[in-house]
Amino acid sequence: MIRIVLVDDHPIVREGIRAMLTAFDDIEIVGQASAGPEAVELAAALRPDLVLMDLRMPGGDGVDATRAITAARTSRVVVLTTYETDRDILRAIEAGASGYLLKDIEPDALARSVRAAARGETVLTPSAQTALIDSMQRRTDARPSLSPQEINVLRLAAEGRTNAAIGAELFVSETTVKTYLSRAYEKLGVTDRTSAVRKAIELGVIS
Repeated sequence: MIRIVLVDDHPIVREGIRAMLTAFDDIEIVGQASAGPEAVELAAALRPDLVLMDLRMPGGDGVDATRAITAARTSRVVVLTTYETDRDILRAIEAGASGYLLKDIEPDALARSVRAAARGETVLTPSAQTALIDSMQRRTDARPSLSPQEINVLRLAAEGRTNAAIGAELFVSETTVKTYLSRAYEKLGVTDRTSAVRKAIELGVIS
């Protein structure tokens, strides 16, 4: 059985979703919540396989609840909402949601998505897929063109290595390491080592 907690501030909506899903023999609704904080508590107490999460609720934001639940690793979260703006989609996925679905989804499609998410797959509406692809493209376009050696130097700097240690690792002189760092600073638009490492991580240049 796939155990689910439903989160929506409208009781009639929760009942409709519950009725749709319990028509399938392999899906069980084990709890319901009307706001984000309540959803976090239920997920911790019940440890369902999946939380179907609304986004905007007067009693607590669904994105914040998604972030808390996924950080605790108690359950997977799939957003089920009426909103499909790029901002909503990206906030939900960045918070750790395993999927983003709209409430006009057909019952069979919802059940298939629930099963897929429970297996660890990502389930997205076409609009969510487009938003994610566009976001990734924008980040790629914004990424500076650092050379492989500059990236290696930043990666080692992120590990706390000194310039001398980095030079020894890469078989170059300490002066060369400083040159690579200076070029990286210029490309990243920063003026010091700590800022360079932080920005490189933010841009996904190093991890």
